[in-house]
Amino acid sequence: MSELFDAVDALVASRSPLPPPAERKRLRQAHGLTLEEVATTLDVRRATVGAWESGRTEPRPPQREPYAHLLKQLARLYPSPTAAEGSTPAATAPPAVVEVAPSAPVVAVAAPVPASPVPAPASTLPSPTAAPRPARGSRRPGAPRAAAGSPAPAGSGVYAHGPLLVLDADDERQVTGYGTGGLLLDVPAGSLPSLVEWALSEARVGAEKLHASGKDGDPLLVLTAAACERYGLPVTLSDAERSAGRLPEGHQVIKLLERAGWKLTRRGLGPWARIYRPVTGGRRQCVQLCIPSWNALDDRAWGHAATLEPAELARVLGVYAHRVMTPVGSTAVSGLELMTALNPPTRASEPDSDGKRHSEHRPGSLGTQALDPAPCEAVDGHPVLAHLPRFHIRGPEERLFEEAYDWARDLTDAECMQPHLVGIDVNLAFGAAANGAVVGLDAPPEHVTGPVFDPAVPGSWLVDLSHVDLSRVKVAKQWRDLEGGLLPSPFTPTGERPEGPAWYATPTVAYAVELGYDVTPVEAWLRPRSGRFLDGWYKRLRDAYVATMADLKVAEKLSPGEFLRAMDGYKGRDPELGIVVDAVKMTVKGGIGKLQEKARGGGWVPGQAWPALARPTWRPDIRAAVISRARVNMHRKMVALAAATGRYPVAVMSDCAVYTADGPSPLDVLPYDADGKTVPGSFRLGVSPGMVKHEGTQDVLWGVGVLEQLGAEGKVANLARYIKTGEVTARDTGE
Repeated sequence: MSELFDAVDALVASRSPLPPPAERKRLRQAHGLTLEEVATTLDVRRATVGAWESGRTEPRPPQREPYAHLLKQLARLYPSPTAAEGSTPAATAPPAVVEVAPSAPVVAVAAPVPASPVPAPASTLPSPTAAPRPARGSRRPGAPRAAAGSPAPAGSGVYAHGPLLVLDADDERQVTGYGTGGLLLDVPAGSLPSLVEWALSEARVGAEKLHASGKDGDPLLVLTAAACERYGLPVTLSDAERSAGRLPEGHQVIKLLERAGWKLTRRGLGPWARIYRPVTGGRRQCVQLCIPSWNALDDRAWGHAATLEPAELARVLGVYAHRVMTPVGSTAVSGLELMTALNPPTRASEPDSDGKRHSEHRPGSLGTQALDPAPCEAVDGHPVLAHLPRFHIRGPEERLFEEAYDWARDLTDAECMQPHLVGIDVNLAFGAAANGAVVGLDAPPEHVTGPVFDPAVPGSWLVDLSHVDLSRVKVAKQWRDLEGGLLPSPFTPTGERPEGPAWYATPTVAYAVELGYDVTPVEAWLRPRSGRFLDGWYKRLRDAYVATMADLKVAEKLSPGEFLRAMDGYKGRDPELGIVVDAVKMTVKGGIGKLQEKARGGGWVPGQAWPALARPTWRPDIRAAVISRARVNMHRKMVALAAATGRYPVAVMSDCAVYTADGPSPLDVLPYDADGKTVPGSFRLGVSPGMVKHEGTQDVLWGVGVLEQLGAEGKVANLARYIKTGEVTARDTGE
């Protein structure tokens, strides 16, 4: 008889009452539990718990009873707001239902997300304190009833579901797409080819073009590890695949794509893959894949994004996509692609005699043809240098060497008596340098012998700047005496004074003139057809950075003290937006670096072309001009501060400068008066690009120890490299 009672108890437990899916998530989040914690306790997968909370599946024995018990306990601690008001308790309220046409078996629940190039506020995307996501079949007030495959609701646009989806699968192999704004889509595709078809025909995912003459952003599908398994892809790449950066050509999934008429670009099916069909009838068919478990989201740019849950990852990538662009690769690749998206090389012509329009060159762009650099601008191994002996080393009189600062000096006796070393860092230094930069456009450089220097003409100049004496320079058009030996030279990345003629970009030579010295170039490679190609690129990234920092409560136009307080722990206010900030910064830096992408791969031979050279955006001269402006901007600020206060940097690393000070704050280095004004032309605290923030503070005794520990004969350790954390690793010491 007891066995019968046990069976009855088990039967009752198999139907333990559960609250609606949205309430399940609310209760979990109210107690600060993660999906992983609940899944581990109940011995199921994280995706399974997510499916219970979205309403796609229901718990089954033996997990149902303990899961119901967990929710019951949480409901006692965190009563439903509706229950507290005397309405139907959440645990017993009937779930809302959306009527779905029989021809549309897959339900999508979402408020439409505008696909506008205008940066979207972070509040439009789910946050750690956002309301629980609605269950499948429920509907937000005012949100349209939508089914994947049905016509887009009026006014929602062709990309009603935003620029991207993060796909995750549960134990029942059901796939859910997580989008921006809390979007949930059931994904019916059972194979990768059908997934690509669905993304282009039914998902309504993509982004509007950033320029009238450009093209729309392709849908981006981000596959979690569970989604990879669902679509026949390995969760991680093998060592050989990781080395190659892709799956082998004979992989079963690649064969399926080929049989369905899909193609892969030269980079194949790797962490970032582009799957496409040739354009037919003017219709572009292309889908981007991102696979975080294959290291698509490099932690140097994306931090811990690859470990986020699908909804949170969709938020991070969605903010980036709305404010920058839909990512198409690493942040460096996306930064480079953004240049072309904002400044397309072609446009539609005026109608001809037959009323037809044709593609024509768009003024102000880089055009569609790759250009050879001047010999002095070419990196080692470039085809234009094939005539040089194989092991020839080019010196500064043969090679343009515009790079960021890496300079340091010993501390003076007076500086050793001050207790603190304070680092200040320039916000988006290369972005600020790109703003207003005049660069060559779509014509090859012209060689000139004995030119007269013209600061308005971009190019490379062979000129001797060794006569520039930093102990006496013009500051704001007035001659000033300085301690020249305490400043780095503005003409070399090492800060050493040049010893004779060398190649320089136009901004560097113009700065020598600004300091009050005459210049006499020997020869030059000039680009008279020029323009401010990067202005729109800078503005887009600047707006993305400033808007995201504002969401983190670091606004523009704060007083110096308010700014420093706002910056204290700012990423902790919303770690996901902190990831976006870092990604934007890496997009700036990486995009500029990609302008001079070097050869990669073991099969390359010096003197042979490599794939990057075929791009119109392979432009080492533009990279040199931006870096030159960044280094000159840094030097100009250091000179202005030295002239006004007598303070000199002890180390400079790219966009970070270190000073000794009596106090630990940047306010102990930078002079501000009662009205919040500082030295004109010098460093200013603030969030805008070109302004500075606090990089870190260490004791002077720490600095002396690092100099003794790392100093080598004839070389001084760069304290700016370690000022942020104070940590010196075994790699730094050579151990």
